[in-house]
Formats: sequence, C-alpha cells, structure tokens
Amino acid sequence: MTSTASVPPIHHRTVTVRGHAIFYREAGPADAPVLLLLHGFPTSSHMFRDLIPRLADTYRLIAPDHLGFGLSAAPADAFPYSFAELAALTGEFTETLGLDRFAIYVQDYGAPIGLRLALAHPERITAVVTQNGNAYEEGLGAEAWAPVLALIADRTPETEAPVRAIRSLDGIRWQYETGVPAAYRDLLSPDAWHHDAALMAREGQDGIQLDLIADYGSNLALYPAFQEWFRASRVPLLAVWGEGDEVFVPAGAEAFRRDLPDAEIHLLPTGHFALETHAPRIAELIGDFLERRVGKGTGA
Repeated sequence: MTSTASVPPIHHRTVTVRGHAIFYREAGPADAPVLLLLHGFPTSSHMFRDLIPRLADTYRLIAPDHLGFGLSAAPADAFPYSFAELAALTGEFTETLGLDRFAIYVQDYGAPIGLRLALAHPERITAVVTQNGNAYEEGLGAEAWAPVLALIADRTPETEAPVRAIRSLDGIRWQYETGVPAAYRDLLSPDAWHHDAALMAREGQDGIQLDLIADYGSNLALYPAFQEWFRASRVPLLAVWGEGDEVFVPAGAEAFRRDLPDAEIHLLPTGHFALETHAPRIAELIGDFLERRVGKGTGA
C-alpha cells in the first residue's frame, strides 16, 4: 500500500471519444497493471478520491466519468442514453487510451457497464472487483427497486415522479447514509452528496437520468449472460460489499459464489457507498486480491 509520505499524484484529464469530452482521473506507473474504476449513479470518479492514492504505487488507476455524469460532457440530445451505448463508449475510451488488459472495479451502474465490456471483449478482463455492483436478481432490494421496476414496466408521468426524486439532494443523501451504522456515520463527508447533487442539477439531467433508469431493464435481461460469462471464464472476482445497502442487498454479493466458487466475498459494516467509510480496508483487500489472483506483471 502507498505510504502518506510518497503518494503518487492524481492527474485530471479529458479525452474526446465520439466527439464527446470524457473526464477521467489517472494515477500510478504507466507500465503497471491497470485497474479501471467504473462509478455508479448518481456520482462520478469523485467516489474514488480516497481509494486511488492507496493503490497507485502498484497499479495504474483510471477512473472515467460516464457520459452524462460528473465532469464529462452531458449532451441532452446528441447521445442515445442507454447502458449498451455507455458500455460501447467506455470500450472506445479504453481503446483511445491504449488499454488492452485490465481489471475492473464496478459499483452500481458501473457493474452492467463493466460486465457488458466483459461480454464484448472477455480477453481484456483480468479480474473483477465488485463493490455493491450487482449481477443477480436476489441482489435487488425490494423497497428501493419498486419504483424503478414500475418505471421499467410502464414509463408514464406517474411512474417517472418517484424515480425523479432519487436524484434530488435528499434522495442522494439517502443513498449515502442508509445502512451506515452510527459508529461510522461521522466518516461520511457531506461534500460527497452535495457534489453529486450539484452535477445532477445541470440542465438536461432530468431526461438523461430518466432514460437510463428506464433502460435498466436491459441490464436485468443480461444477468443470465453475465452469469454464464462468470462460469465460462472463471474470472477472479472480489466482492467488497456494504452489508447495509438497501439498493443492492448482501444476497447479491453472496450469489457470485454460485457461478464462481472461488469468489472472495467480504461484507463490510457500511452502506451503498462503502468507500466513504471503508476506503483503507477496501484498498487492502484489493491489493491483496490482485497480487494473489492476477499478479503484479499483468496489465495494459
């Protein structure tokens, strides 16, 4: 792990993919094994701010903001917002950077995006780290998913309304705080949800985010394909999961063992955004896992 005396710098860069500006954070040696960090809703690469310095002495960390999120471009009408398109764009992003072998860290939306990358180019994926990144129906929290499933089934003004509230300041704060025990609550930085809420309030976000949430059913339909890839590839997989998450519940973490008996599962006493409270522990688990299961000599 990286000592505080020698923290590698984090670079903040932008690259153009399909004419769209994609912002990303990068740290670590250029010739080190690559870990591609794929964030979820409603955040951005900002969620990896405490993780990147802890791994950057050994790995090359690359964390893009998905189109429509964070500091990447968010064209309202010039991009068809779907998970298939975001995954394809992410694939083109990796090719633009010359990445041909990498492990993926996936959280929330990052999971279907990263796993779609794996289906398209399985030879490129060295390992999967999933932090509350789901691939099984039993991982869907019933109460949290009820309004989303209603929207997927029938998109109307009535089904859009409760889903629209998810990206409000209160809705975003709920995702950060829910399931975090009192002992860890004061580790949560309010900066995180205010940062997300400010970017989610940009012009055009209402339509962008509703389109993506309405398209989430396409990810559920791919769960069997993701699971078949797990079985066929035997990809090394580490699940570091906030056990208090009500969006993607712990059963989703345990389910990986059904298709990957050697999956390493760690349930942590926190919520959906586990890095907010447990970045040091997650960094330790990732470093140990990648060294044992992938090695230090495999990368882009």
